[in-house]
Amino acid sequence: MIEMPRACIVAEQIAPLVDFFSFGTNDLTQATMGLSRDDASKFLPAYIEKRIFSIDPFESLDIEGVGEMIRMAVTKGRKVKRGLEMGVCGEHGGDPASIKFFSELDFDTVSCSPYRVPIARLALGQARLKRKSK
Repeated sequence: MIEMPRACIVAEQIAPLVDFFSFGTNDLTQATMGLSRDDASKFLPAYIEKRIFSIDPFESLDIEGVGEMIRMAVTKGRKVKRGLEMGVCGEHGGDPASIKFFSELDFDTVSCSPYRVPIARLALGQARLKRKSK
């Protein structure tokens, strides 16, 4: 599991030792943004209302921050180990916008809670169709 920013930074050192990266996006979001998911529900609605955040980063991946950490890890990992499989584990695996991002990075798997599986499958299919049409 890649759940800490440092793991993303040193991904080229981890890649030779593993068969895949699975990004634990909930923990990676907490560590990268310095937010506790347990406490965030108390202030995130106000942050969103005041446009400090456009969305809840625990519902839809923060592409500019956490996403860049993931992109860095994917690039570094695949640079030293071609064919390194990529996956995501967490609620972001069931969010259509996040799935689009993971599809662009050519992820192999997404994992999410059971009630989000239909949404995830639809979003992944749509993202793959868009990639093929380009």
